[in-house]
Parts: sequence; C-alpha cells; structure tokens
Amino acid sequence: MSIFCCTFAPTLAQKMENNKWHWQESGKAWKGMGIYHVTMVVPSREPLLGKLVIPDDDPERAYIERTEMGDKLVDEVLGIHNYYPQTRILQYCVMPDHIHFILHVWQPLDKTFNSVIRGFWQGAKKIGRTYTIKPLFINPELNSGLTDKGWKEADPIFTERPFVRPMSRKGQLQAMYEYIRMNPQRLATKRFKPGYFYVQEQVEISGRSYSAVGNAKLLQAVRMEPVHVRSMWVRDAEEHGNDTALRDYKNDCVRAAREGAVMVSPFISEHEKEVLEVLMQEQRPIIYIAENGFGKYFKPSASLFDAVAEGRMLILSPWKHDPKKKGVTRAECIEMNKMAEDICGK
Repeated sequence: MSIFCCTFAPTLAQKMENNKWHWQESGKAWKGMGIYHVTMVVPSREPLLGKLVIPDDDPERAYIERTEMGDKLVDEVLGIHNYYPQTRILQYCVMPDHIHFILHVWQPLDKTFNSVIRGFWQGAKKIGRTYTIKPLFINPELNSGLTDKGWKEADPIFTERPFVRPMSRKGQLQAMYEYIRMNPQRLATKRFKPGYFYVQEQVEISGRSYSAVGNAKLLQAVRMEPVHVRSMWVRDAEEHGNDTALRDYKNDCVRAAREGAVMVSPFISEHEKEVLEVLMQEQRPIIYIAENGFGKYFKPSASLFDAVAEGRMLILSPWKHDPKKKGVTRAECIEMNKMAEDICGK
C-alpha cells in the first residue's frame, strides 16, 4: 500500500527561518535558485493517480492509496535529482487527480529552471501515454493510426503544464509543508461536509451579488462588526510611538467577537491579520471577503479550511475567479473594506 505523502526534510523550514534564508537570493534568481511549490493535475479530474481511503469514516486518518500510475509519477518526481543534482525534493503528496511537490534548487542550474519543469512534464506525459494506449481488435478498417504493435494511442492525460509557485515570504515554506501533509484529510473532510464547501452563486447582500463558500447562516447574525484598521492609527504608532488608538481598536475587535459579534473583513493589513489570527485561535465566527472568486475546484487555504469545515466562517467574493490574478490593488482594498461596512449595515 502506498503512503500518501513524504517529507524528506521536515526541519528545513525552521532552519531556514533561523538562518534568515533568502529563497530568491539577489543576482541568482535567473539561475533558478529557490524553493518552488509545483502542482500538476489530471485535466479531466479522473482519479487516475490514487484512491482516497478513510478508515472508520474518520477524516483525520485519511490517506491516498496510489495506483501504479501514481507510483510511477512519484518516481518521476524523485528522478528530477538524477538529471539536475542541484535540486532536491523536500516533500511530495499524490492525490487522486493531482500531485504536489516542493522542489528546492540549492545550487545554480546549468540550464534554466523552465528546463527542469519541462523535463518533468515530458516524463509525466510519457507515463500518461503508457496508460492510454488501447488495443483495437475489431473492424480493422477503423484501425487507422495503429502503431506497429497493433495499439492505438488515446487522448493524452497530462496535457496541462505544471503550475509553479515560487516561495519567498517568511513562514511560507512551513505553511506549505502543512498544506501538502494534510491534503488527504482535507479532501476527506470535504467529502463528509460537502455543504460548507459548495460554491453558492448570486448571494445578494446590500444590493451586491457575491459568490460564497462556508456557513451562510452567519449572515443572519444579530450583530456584525467590520475589522478595518485605519492608516492614521498605524502612522501614529510607527512615526510618533503612540500606539494607543491602534492597540485599543484591535482589542475592541476581539472583545466584540467574544461578546458574540460576527467579525467581517478582507483582513488585508498586517494589523488586521493579527486580529484574524486571534479570532481563529479563539474559534470566533468570521465573514471573510476574498479578492478573487472561486474556481471550479476551489478549496480554502490551509489556515481557513478548518474554520469553514466547522461552520465558523463564510468566505465571500463579488468577483469571478481569475486564475492569473496576483495580489490585490489599492482600489480593490478600498472596495472590500466598503463591502465589509455594507454587510454590517454601517
């Protein structure tokens, strides 16, 4: 039985944090040095790589039993080092219809980083072709395109290039370890609680239409309060050393949540994220406004997943999903803060 994932250097993230590691060292990014999260999916979303197993219907014990194709794909991942000794795989996880792995380029590459990914992709496509050739035994007149061994290739499996995301922020590597490690458990949770993860369209709130994921009953709360840290409070704290207003406001937000209010915000700024962290630790109800919509296979981030699963969070977005979107604009920040106030009736 194949194990669902493997981590080769579980303490590496902590070591890098302690040593103030720079993922993309200045002047060397063009040589590929860095750490990358790579994902490759089966575009048809067929479970060709493995099967989700949930012992005793307990999502916490869920794991992936890999197929032969899944095993061969893992071999292909681990084989990257044979072609590029400047690389190492820190972690991987096979899911029924996709694979994740963390690739560390620890020395400058002789070729471009794209060559590494392209080589892996070519190997994956070769594996896919092995499992898509089909014999045609009847009606020889229709057997056009047969190989010399009497087989015909079906449509290829891995038609989409792997998605690569460089990791450059503090704490991102450790978070990605946890995300990949818990992937089977999260999939099992979605299977047992599909209602909270279903994307609800055209949820009308204060004259605006949203897409929603999570517990929509939070919109019926008697009291809702926005979380919006004002820039003048931050300037006072940073430029004049007067953090009274900033500290009091953040404390007021937590106090309101403890009194039963549902807190509403896009949680954009560092200080708003600190409020969010406390609310999550105390398991308070939250309405989270997202800057991007929900794709067909949307799954909340690791930090939000449990809150959604347990009915403590509703995620709203007024925009269609844009897979190419990166970051959030100032105009969007202003608009999302206004949404939070409208939702709360302020």
